[in-house]
Amino acid sequence: MELEEFVKYFAELFDDTDPSEIKADTAFHELDEWGSLIAMGVIALAKTKYGKTITGKEIKACETVVDLYHTIASK
Repeated sequence: MELEEFVKYFAELFDDTDPSEIKADTAFHELDEWGSLIAMGVIALAKTKYGKTITGKEIKACETVVDLYHTIASK
């Protein structure tokens, strides 16, 4: 699991946000488009791409994309 690859996959979950705006240090909760639907996408991404399970509570505890990456990678 590579951080750069994860950031790319994460950015693809957004329809209206330019992928170049999303970096490892992006505080994703502050993005206008962030919401429960994208959170569900993160759960699906973790499961389908990495075979890992992450909960909504764990996503909520993360502040940046790299925090999310580390949470998923540690499972």
